[in-house]
Amino acid sequence: AGNRHVSLNFRGVNYSAEVYINGHKEILPKGMFRRHTLDITEVLHPEGSNLLAVLVHPPDHPGTIPPQGGQGGDHEIGKDVATQYVEGWDWMCPIRNTGIWDEVSICITGAVNITDPHLVSTFHDDFKRSYLHCTLQLENKSSWLADCSLKIQVSAELEGDICLVEHLQSYAISIPPRSVLEYTIPPLFFYKPNLWWPNGMGKQSLYNVEISVDVNGLGESDAWSHYFGFRKVESSIDDSTGGRIFKVNGEPIFIRGGNWILSDGLLRLTKKRYMTDIKFHADMNFNMLRCWGGGLAERPDFYHFCDVYGLMVWQEFWITGDVDGRGLPISNPDGPLDHALFLLCARDTVKLLRNHASLALWVGGNEQVPPIDINRALKNDLKLHPMFLSNQTTKNQGKYLSQDPSDPSRYLDGTRAYVQGSMWDGFADGKGDFTDGPYEIQHPESFFKNSFYKYGFNPEVGSVGVPVAATIRATMPPEGWSIPIFKKGIDGYIEEVPNPIWDYHKYIPYSKPGKVHDQIELYGHPKDLDDFCEKAQLINYVQYRALLEGWTSFMWTKFTGVLIWKTQNPWTGLRGQFYDHLQDQTAGFYGCRCAAEPIHVQLNLASYNIEVVNTTSDKLTDVAVEISVWDLDGASPYYKVTEKFVVPPKKVKQIMEMEYPKMKNAKPVYFLLLKLFRLSDKEALSRNFYWLHLPGKDYKLLEEYRQKTIPLEIGSGISVSGGTYKVRMSIKNKSKKSAAESTTSVSTMELEDRNGVHGISEETNCVVQKSGLWSKIHRNIDLARSGDKPRTLEVKGIDSGVAFFLHFSVHTSESSTGENYRDTRILPVHYSDNYFSLTPGEKMTADISFEAPEGSKPRVILRGWNYHLNHAVMM
Repeated sequence: AGNRHVSLNFRGVNYSAEVYINGHKEILPKGMFRRHTLDITEVLHPEGSNLLAVLVHPPDHPGTIPPQGGQGGDHEIGKDVATQYVEGWDWMCPIRNTGIWDEVSICITGAVNITDPHLVSTFHDDFKRSYLHCTLQLENKSSWLADCSLKIQVSAELEGDICLVEHLQSYAISIPPRSVLEYTIPPLFFYKPNLWWPNGMGKQSLYNVEISVDVNGLGESDAWSHYFGFRKVESSIDDSTGGRIFKVNGEPIFIRGGNWILSDGLLRLTKKRYMTDIKFHADMNFNMLRCWGGGLAERPDFYHFCDVYGLMVWQEFWITGDVDGRGLPISNPDGPLDHALFLLCARDTVKLLRNHASLALWVGGNEQVPPIDINRALKNDLKLHPMFLSNQTTKNQGKYLSQDPSDPSRYLDGTRAYVQGSMWDGFADGKGDFTDGPYEIQHPESFFKNSFYKYGFNPEVGSVGVPVAATIRATMPPEGWSIPIFKKGIDGYIEEVPNPIWDYHKYIPYSKPGKVHDQIELYGHPKDLDDFCEKAQLINYVQYRALLEGWTSFMWTKFTGVLIWKTQNPWTGLRGQFYDHLQDQTAGFYGCRCAAEPIHVQLNLASYNIEVVNTTSDKLTDVAVEISVWDLDGASPYYKVTEKFVVPPKKVKQIMEMEYPKMKNAKPVYFLLLKLFRLSDKEALSRNFYWLHLPGKDYKLLEEYRQKTIPLEIGSGISVSGGTYKVRMSIKNKSKKSAAESTTSVSTMELEDRNGVHGISEETNCVVQKSGLWSKIHRNIDLARSGDKPRTLEVKGIDSGVAFFLHFSVHTSESSTGENYRDTRILPVHYSDNYFSLTPGEKMTADISFEAPEGSKPRVILRGWNYHLNHAVMM
């Protein structure tokens, strides 16, 4: 009506489409990674019904899958600008995903609309002074001169729904008829803004930027808003290691993260799943995700949650070595057939994503560089504004403005680096040779050896990833429940032969004949699926903790970062994952969570030196390490507290050699508990629990340890809001401590992490006041159950020792068994910790949160290696 205009917007169509609106036909041109906007004002019926139909066409070259499979099938898909994983990979079966795959929206505006604002923050005087820059396009669709008022408001959320408006400015603008005006808002000044930091380095402060345009006499015509983080990202090649180094707000960030394919292979992408996906990665203490080139230009919802949880993102364009010139057979050396279309999609993707604080790097392709002309164009389009060159500081930015005095928001991006390929310029060997990997089981101590990897930053290194048995049963028919056949060769190595269903689901064995003895067999031959998967979780935990601890042991001296291949699966695969496609975590999730703590105590499995890692910008002072060894009889034959020491910022400090394995009466299998604590208040900063064997031995003695009955005290408190449950579980090992350990050990230890209380204490009535979001949740729990006493259960046990490898799960009812198996798990669930062990006297507090299906009666179940009562907390 009047001066209103209606647009129909498609944010993602694979691959092209015909749109029919009330009989009028419109074309959505080819290209999976481009936005489409149709002005449908003239064809709508203002009254009554409107008919919309969309006919979607697949990519022009979907290709075929060779009988032997392979990386990217026959590579034909590379001729189009689309996802390449659909033809199958060594981790993925072939799949098809033609259709509307992202948001469809209808927008109603006045005569003038806002398009693609670009927000940029610049800094001066060591980040004390900052400016917010913004350039946007204003389109006047009318036939008359539009006199407008452009407004910008910048606000910060203080508490709850209370916001502080830091800027509210307006500008008078006139826009000629039927034209597009590019307008740069005068920079807005901020003094000491709250900065955005990566996970583990500080808060993820975000401001809400709202822009609106009013046409004089007609009111608001259009509005736009975006959350924005003040931060500066720099990326360059480190002189000492040759690896690529990332700095955020001037601080070097040691990268520990993972490779991300996509949330779902069929592109069923939702905000709810994205939130869980990204929070899971933050819970693992990761600080970067690499969006692999055979997958997606990830969606704004993905980036929003990366902004919120502090995950930096390396975004690749749609080139892979396997499909674009380096695979077998060699094909598509010039990449996609339509280079102009590729660049159009790339530029549109940059405009879609560039305002996100988490976006840290653009990369041309996976294990390949784009064709020469595309690469040249991307380098030019994504060149850095002089104010963002990595060799300058915020003190001397003025002189760089003389090189290019234009406002940095006028660049397509200009604020983050472009690297031509994933193995070039500071990644792998830096020259494009295939020097990433490996992707298979390793001896845990190998990760700590100087010879394991030569180069400063490994963009891909991976290993095993079998999920829990419940996931196997829930995603496969009974024929897939059989475990691999263990075939022992004359050299003593075992070859695992999986059933055909596991083979189809890309299973990676837990052995490497000739190199690595079967890691599952170290614990005893598995009896059935449950036994196999439980032992696999032990190995998942050890394998990935060792990977990250090994890399961190060489922090800044040899390595600048590592990305694990890969963190999750877009389907029900059986390799390279920390949570399965149903979103249940493996134990590897918690091995990573432990190893990637910002402040961490660890055992170097190659040298047996105890090390303390400080990845933060603050010096660690007045700290010591408590070392205790526990044997399978429940005794503590070795106990020591080190002298106090200091760890400088961003350093790894060698503390002492672990002496126990060299002692005369050392047991063949033993547990080691390391606690890093502050002497002044006994606050525990890090806790790390290992199960170890002497050289030449194995873990088969742990099979007998399953029969131990350890006395436990289990407490619970519950808060329910709608369908959301928050449960606090406390577990105490009531075993008696050995005389020497009980008289000298640290009396109280509490650990707090970014997700809430992850408490392990040695006193049953320890109350610690926490700050921030989780303290509010904890107070809500108390208020919700005020007057109720915490529920406590005493579990009798006749043995003394470690309660080993305990883990929670959440269910709706009793699990079913047999071929008519019914999965009763509630997923996803967020645990502040899981797959944990408790030495005698220790107490752990874990927070569990989840949404329960309507009408269900959730139960939290506790199981463990030597705890088989399946204790359940009824809701």
